[in-house]
This record gives sequence, C-alpha cells and structure tokens, in this order.
Amino acid sequence: MIIFFVILTVLLTGIYKIYTQTVYPLRYEKYIDQYSSEYNVDKYLIMAIIRAESNYIHNAKSSSDANGLMQITNETYKWICDKIDLDSKNDDIFDPQNNIKAGCFYISHLIDKYDGDLVLALAAYNAGMGNVDKWLNDENYCTDGKSLDYIPFKETRNYVEKVQRYKEIYFKLYSNE
Repeated sequence: MIIFFVILTVLLTGIYKIYTQTVYPLRYEKYIDQYSSEYNVDKYLIMAIIRAESNYIHNAKSSSDANGLMQITNETYKWICDKIDLDSKNDDIFDPQNNIKAGCFYISHLIDKYDGDLVLALAAYNAGMGNVDKWLNDENYCTDGKSLDYIPFKETRNYVEKVQRYKEIYFKLYSNE
C-alpha cells in the first residue's frame, strides 16, 4: 500500500510539473542566459518579465505600442540601442535575441538607477521612470524618498506583484537547486 502511494505521488508530481511548465513556459533560454549574465540580472527575473509581458509570444504588440517578448516601446528601444551594440534601424525589435538583449540591459539599468530596489525597477519598467521618480517625491506614496509605500497605478501594483510571483515560480521550476 505504501509503495502504491509513493508511485502515485511521484506520478502526480511529474504530471503537475509538466502542467506547470506548460503554463510557465521557457523559450529562448540561450538568449536569456547570455544577456542576463552579460547585464548581471537574475535570469529568473527575465523569464518572469517575459511571461508577464508577452507570455513568450515573440511578435506580441501592445495597445501602448510596446513590442516583442519583453514589450519594449520603440522610443525606449531607440534609447537602448544608443547605449548598447544594437542598431534601431536595422535590428528588429521583434527578433527574440535583440528584444531580450535590450530588455536585459533596460531592467539592469533600472535596477542600478534605483539602487537595487526591484520594486522600483519593476514599477519603472511598467509605468516609466518619470512616474516612479514623481511618486518618490510625493509624500502620498513615499515617506522616505527611497522606496514606495504605495504604487498609485493599480496596473503597475499588480504587475510588480505578478513578476515577483512569476520569478519565484520560474526559480522553482527551472533551477537545479
């Protein structure tokens, strides 16, 4: 009887993992590994951002004109291209390699800008640096000038929570630890 329950547990665990990996896919791992390492960003964070932004659909386009896997606007893409080895006229924003490289650079830049505060970096990735900087200077949202007590945009609040949750899930599913 114990052997039956052990076998059943192993089977159910395997089925659950397969199901979960379907819901939380991992594609473009080569580019995620390469550019998360190059820009010193947690690869599970990149996986989570891609899942939250496009669900791994490389040609995704949002109503706010954000494009590709990591949903980067054309304006932000041009700014990134000026900073790194990409040509905004010739390097397609929808190309997974270009999009992941640009997205890794950008989230790394935001993490550095906000002194490693992932909440601020993710909020800025979603709502823009201008909004986050404005919130940091508003006593209604920030009491210490360094971290947000409250994110006024519901979409951004939900986004930050979702990406952090996805990051944990991706770590559990795909790390060897």
